[in-house]
Amino acid sequence: MVQRPAIGADGTIRAALLLPLSGPQAAVGRAMLDAATLALFQHNAPLVLLPKDTRGTPDGAAAAAQAALAEGAGLILGPLFAAETEAVAPIARAAGVNVLAFTTDASAARDNVFVLGQLPGPAVRRVVAAARAGGAERFAAIVPDTPYGRVVLEAYRQAVTDSGGTLVREEVYSGNPTGAVQRLADYARRRGPIDAQIRAARALGTAEGRRRAAEIARDARIPPPEFDALILADGGERLRAVASLLPYYDIDNPPVRFLGTPLLAAMTDAGTEPALVGTVYGAPDEARRAAFEARYGEAFGTTPPLVAGVAFDAAAIAAVLAEGRDASRAAIMDPVGFAGVLGIVRLLPDGTNQRGLSLMEVSRGGSRVVEAAPERFDERTF
Repeated sequence: MVQRPAIGADGTIRAALLLPLSGPQAAVGRAMLDAATLALFQHNAPLVLLPKDTRGTPDGAAAAAQAALAEGAGLILGPLFAAETEAVAPIARAAGVNVLAFTTDASAARDNVFVLGQLPGPAVRRVVAAARAGGAERFAAIVPDTPYGRVVLEAYRQAVTDSGGTLVREEVYSGNPTGAVQRLADYARRRGPIDAQIRAARALGTAEGRRRAAEIARDARIPPPEFDALILADGGERLRAVASLLPYYDIDNPPVRFLGTPLLAAMTDAGTEPALVGTVYGAPDEARRAAFEARYGEAFGTTPPLVAGVAFDAAAIAAVLAEGRDASRAAIMDPVGFAGVLGIVRLLPDGTNQRGLSLMEVSRGGSRVVEAAPERFDERTF
């Protein structure tokens, strides 16, 4: 790709900001616009934002990108969705412009498209590493049959293999997860010997036999499942449904360590589901995010959605590039990375990103930090 000069005649970088400012996701788009504006004010860099409405559709995103490029945009921030990003990518490439997209779909990455959204891969590696450090060797997964679930499962397989662990069982569900949980638990095999003892005692047909059957039913302990750690790749009410079934089929935390995804960060009441208490997950730096939410609330009077932090980070990165008068691919991939409101982040040659994540644990009162997010990138960053 031949890079378009990003610096305008007035010495500024003009950055398109492609957001769904109308349509079903308009409220999210407006919050992201506010967050990007907040970043612009805080950095006071030679950067001009050109907000454009994508309407949340690929055609709208393509038209918005073309309009911004016609106004001299040398960098594109957004759009929000993967399908929109796919539509914008060839237009940006033909114009010699790089894209910092907000999608969480890594497949949208291209040589000129960097995916800035929170990808599940780094968070999966974070929790697998923590489980391995805690002694887990045998891993299992239960994931929804969705694009997100499949991405998490693939990342999990790789992370377990890379860590030296073994993936012993995986289940995928759509709709009612009961059957998948039953298969995961291997409940019939684990419970079978106990039920056989109870039947044998009752078959005696005596009071002693009945007493013995009741005693076995009361005191017998079903052996734990064959895995030490289990990832739950869902969120919201579907995650609650899966989690509530696990102890019913004798998959308990502990001895099994439950692992979550960043979807848990959006569940502020996750601790009200007893089975989720103790689940660990990777999430953006809590202190930075709380500080951002406080600044945003002071400026706009509301609490921003989590994705608004991605828009802030994109605008902040654009501001740093503007200060250096360089929006090239090399500048975007600075190995030192950038410090954003969601923690440190750097953009990689394959178009994906690496974030410094906190290790969090669900508690009855909300969540707690197990390991703070790193302050810089080094060999310990996941």
